[in-house]
Amino acid sequence: MVARNPDVAFKCAMWFWNEKVRPVVDQGFGATTRRINGGECDGGSPTRVQSRVNRYLEFCRQFGISSGTSLSC
Repeated sequence: MVARNPDVAFKCAMWFWNEKVRPVVDQGFGATTRRINGGECDGGSPTRVQSRVNRYLEFCRQFGISSGTSLSC
């Protein structure tokens, strides 16, 4: 149902963000990564984690904003 219905998919994504991710956004990029892709954290996939951090840093640089701290999970 979620894969076939854009309205349901959007509502599921909003629920996930509001319930699981939003509460930790003030803890840094690493905390949000842990909530979204926790299997990559704690040594699960250090190469993927570093690649994600590198892309995040590049986006921050392009937008001229601070990356904050606690970038890795």
